[in-house]
Amino acid sequence: MTAGTPDAPVQVLDARGLYCPVPVLRTRDRFKTLPPSGRLDVLADDPLARLDMRAFCAREGHVYLEEREEPGGGWRMALQKSDGAPRP
Repeated sequence: MTAGTPDAPVQVLDARGLYCPVPVLRTRDRFKTLPPSGRLDVLADDPLARLDMRAFCAREGHVYLEEREEPGGGWRMALQKSDGAPRP
């Protein structure tokens, strides 16, 4: 996985215990503070969160990098904010 710049820290949003649509809404709010191409890891345990995040990224032009199961349950979803360039 790569973020926009190698020195940029990966931000983490803990959305465990929250249910649709709250994880996506919180992700959208956090993306407003990230620089273009910044990376955000979202932790969630809502079974629909993975589908919702993929749809959110596709709709908003962000990149869904990967997902991993977290020890103790839930998932870590790695997202990369759009660089702001127009998409074809």
